[in-house]
Amino acid sequence: MDPSLPIIYTGAGNAASSAQRLGAAPRALAALVALSCLSVLVLASRLPPSPTGVGSHRALGLESCQFLESTGVPCMSCGMTTSFTWFARGNLLASLYVQPMGAVLAAMTACCVWAGLYVAFTGRPVYRLLRLAPGRYYLIPLLMFAVLAWGWKIFIHLNGIDGWR
Repeated sequence: MDPSLPIIYTGAGNAASSAQRLGAAPRALAALVALSCLSVLVLASRLPPSPTGVGSHRALGLESCQFLESTGVPCMSCGMTTSFTWFARGNLLASLYVQPMGAVLAAMTACCVWAGLYVAFTGRPVYRLLRLAPGRYYLIPLLMFAVLAWGWKIFIHLNGIDGWR
């Protein structure tokens, strides 16, 4: 076996990893995560997307963004619910345009549905996949993307081109 190859590509350890199964409690937790994420996406599909790019959460009875009202500038999470509503409807372009970070979070939510169902039904853990990519490879770029998405949201809002019609 070539020591420079990661073990995932060599097939070594398959007997141990296939024999390792999670118990009932972790599988139930995985199912709960999957159902919770699915409920978020289903709820997003039932909300009307705001044509202004912000405010879809108002259909849930929540208050408007106080940061936006007091400064005239959208906060970091402005447009997230609207982005989720477009994503849940399958309009990925609108989701990306309205709030790019919202589109990424909606996609991650959808991935969590499938990963949770996979763990719940197969009993195979997915944590070994997370070890393949250390946090510095995805957390820092994700944070940088969040800041850039906020900048985009401010740009389209201040230029009056916010929202999707």
